[in-house]
Amino acid sequence: MPDLSQTQPVQAPPQLDPTNPAISGINSGTAIPHSEGSDAMTGFVDILVSEHILSPQQAQDIKVRSALDGKTPDTLLREMHLVPEDKLAEAKAKYLGIPYISLSSTSFAPQAISFLPRAVVERFMLIPFFYDEKTQTLHIAMANPIDLESVDFVKKKTGLNVKTFAASQTDVESAINQQYRQELVGEVGAAIRETEEFTKKKVVDSTQIAQIIKEAPIAKIVSTILEFAVMSRSSDIHIEPQEDRVRVRYRIDGILYDKLSLPKNVQEALVSRIKILSELKIDEHRAPQDGRFNFKVNDEEVDLRISIIPTVNGEKIVMRLLRKSGGIPTLPELGITGTSLKNLELGIARPHGIILVCGPTGSGKTTTLYSVLAKLNTPKVNIMSLEDPVEYQITGVNQVQINPAVGLTFASGLRAFLRQDPNIILVGEIRDKETTDLALQAALTGHLVFSTLHTSSAAGALPRLLDLGAENFLLASTINAIVGQRIARKICEVCKEAYTPPQTVIQSIKTILGNLYTFEDAKVQLYRGKGCDECGASGYKGRLGIYEVLPVTAKIAQLVLEKPDSATIEKQAITEGMISMMQDGYLKVLKGVTTLEEVLRVAQE
Repeated sequence: MPDLSQTQPVQAPPQLDPTNPAISGINSGTAIPHSEGSDAMTGFVDILVSEHILSPQQAQDIKVRSALDGKTPDTLLREMHLVPEDKLAEAKAKYLGIPYISLSSTSFAPQAISFLPRAVVERFMLIPFFYDEKTQTLHIAMANPIDLESVDFVKKKTGLNVKTFAASQTDVESAINQQYRQELVGEVGAAIRETEEFTKKKVVDSTQIAQIIKEAPIAKIVSTILEFAVMSRSSDIHIEPQEDRVRVRYRIDGILYDKLSLPKNVQEALVSRIKILSELKIDEHRAPQDGRFNFKVNDEEVDLRISIIPTVNGEKIVMRLLRKSGGIPTLPELGITGTSLKNLELGIARPHGIILVCGPTGSGKTTTLYSVLAKLNTPKVNIMSLEDPVEYQITGVNQVQINPAVGLTFASGLRAFLRQDPNIILVGEIRDKETTDLALQAALTGHLVFSTLHTSSAAGALPRLLDLGAENFLLASTINAIVGQRIARKICEVCKEAYTPPQTVIQSIKTILGNLYTFEDAKVQLYRGKGCDECGASGYKGRLGIYEVLPVTAKIAQLVLEKPDSATIEKQAITEGMISMMQDGYLKVLKGVTTLEEVLRVAQE
């Protein structure tokens, strides 16, 4: 999400002359009479042409129709749906010399929201989003940014200076619905006002910080931030100090959303409160610190892993949320189906060997391994795992967290495991030659070994292991299967809609799928989410995996002895029936589970 300072230049709006027909026509939302403002407003149509949003012919048609019908170009473009609303608002802002802002990528300051009640913002179709304490200036986004009456009303109502920004009407309406409904901004705003009252009562120095963080307002801010994270299905919270504010972002379905902007004066107390909860040193500001604590919302308990690191503007906090309830999903629930599921199940059914899960950080490798362990977990086997860190606790599995400070590394832990009579071993990650050799030896001596590797595809795992010093003949005889994966967002079921894709898109899908494409072109329908309250206007809710499972067959084992590159291995695997990650993604697109854009975002090389 862009920082507020990265948006269109934040400057005071130009001095607008109410007698100007281009301005007086829009004021208070009234229509522009043809004789006065219509010609003046055609200027932004030319901007749309210069930015290749409208063709010169379309622009000419709009101008002619405007002259004939007495309607403004703005009204005609809306009626004809020729230009996306945000592009229309941006062009108008450029023409009028007013900065444009996209509210979907802007964080809202609770202080700013608290200045105006919902009735006012809905009446004038505007929303405050930032408050500059130094200059006592309220920043407001308006669907009609040159409505001078509205600006004057806001000035009198708040007693503040006002800076106006242009935004699309849909953006403003959506922001009003979200921000004035959202308990996050409202409750934090109330807590901030209490904090301000507290600090006004007495001068606070560093020796009194311990008292402030025990006060209800700061505790309430932290509690509200955490509650919103749980309710919005966030996996991480980022509390980031900026030069003039504290930004709070939430990672929801793998994407960071800028949700909150706090005043700078609560930063120190906020950080200290989280340090106390995590049992960290309050007076340590120069070194990174890690901690954890539990948090309960209603009946849901969440384990939070805390990482604090010093930055130039103060200490940044990242909190990873690990939900204890909900259980571990099955392999089909994760998105492994068909041939891929069959190949993986054959691999884990063997009594010994190695199964690797590959992908970049955050692609769900650990979750896949936990699903496999849950499937294999019975009283008849001894399962041991070595992780960094232990993310979920599985009943019946002996889980060990590595601790390099006392010499417990993946290599030393794996060596100790072999003396613990294990049947199944999970090694969190293979990252060096020693761990590679030990994993191979464990597989050769009759153990089933699971691990992860940072490669972009399943086929890339074998050359990577050769780079780490593994012997090719040992790899050929010990690797059972390799899983490559990514995570894509699922389409929101509430606002899901079908559409017919262009022929070029269908042709692209055909090319990728090859003989897997069994659909009639005329009947192909893809799906997307329109955006609703349920999904936070994103069109997506929830995630699923996109997988490829490469079984190490006799032919691929023979190839490994020749030390091939990943492209050769992948080509042979596809010849033998492997469904590639991209193909799996496209099949899920045709089933209406995710979108083409998501697959291309996560799975394209």
